Amino acid sequence: MVRHIVLWKLADNAGGKSKKENMAIMKEKLEGLVGQVDGLLSAQVTENFTPGGYDLCLVSTHTDAAALAAYQNHPAHLKVKEFVHTVITDRASHDTELD
Repeated sequence: MVRHIVLWKLADNAGGKSKKENMAIMKEKLEGLVGQVDGLLSAQVTENFTPGGYDLCLVSTHTDAAALAAYQNHPAHLKVKEFVHTVITDRASHDTELD
């Protein structure tokens, strides 16, 4: 199994919505990919409560590295990614294989 972690900082306002509204939209869209993308086992999006850090975190699990690669190019994920890039200001990611 592979764990995929992504952290984002969001703009205070983007697309006519507040940061909080855009975080809720991202959470719904990203978690909604489970069941749409083969090999995506789980996706959990959480909000950071510590000031100054990244605003939002995605932790997803995939069956293997090939499934993660397929997820990255899946049309449903690309559509979500298109939205995400309109509301974020910074991003960091980390991928690891689980024992």
